[in-house]
This record gives sequence, structure tokens and C-alpha cells, in this order.
Amino acid sequence: MAMQYKHKCVRCKTNYVLATRRDKFPVCYECQKKEMQGEITDPKLKKMFDIPEEFYKSNSFLRDIKIKYLRYGSISEKQIEAFKKTVKDMKAASKDQSTV
Repeated sequence: MAMQYKHKCVRCKTNYVLATRRDKFPVCYECQKKEMQGEITDPKLKKMFDIPEEFYKSNSFLRDIKIKYLRYGSISEKQIEAFKKTVKDMKAASKDQSTV
């Protein structure tokens, strides 16, 4: 797993975000929340994007995929697979933490 560090959000410059060295412009959930508002028309993708808000808060990748879908109207099959795999891993991790 990549090393993470706290970095201030590049938009609001008040909230801290966990970032890796690959993240050029780390943005907090509060700044991206406005971009995530929108209507999802495809029933399959609507079900896919209906995950707990905590997952979006803790994972910038999930936020990025949803924003790209809302902006461009579609996403690739590889993006869909990666989104589902990430959500599955996060659900398993949260289940493990709740049993401990």
C-alpha cells in the first residue's frame, strides 16, 4: 500500500485530506460534494452509485468516478469494474472492523 500523508485541500485550504505522492491536487469531500450532485438516469449505474456516504468521504477514487459520470454522461467498463471492486473491498474492511 502506498504511503499516505495529510495535506491541506487545494481548494478551501482548511480541511486536511489523506494523499499519496501521486495526488497532484488533493481535494476534500466538502469541496467535491457540489460536483457530486446530479441526476443519474441509468438504473444499473444508479444502483451502483447508491453506496454509503462514508465511502465517498474516505475514498477520493469513488468521488472521482461519480463526478466523471455526471460530467461526461458515461464511464468505461474498466472504471465500472474498478469502482465495484473498491466498494467490495471497503465493505469487507468495514465488516472486519465492526466484528473486532
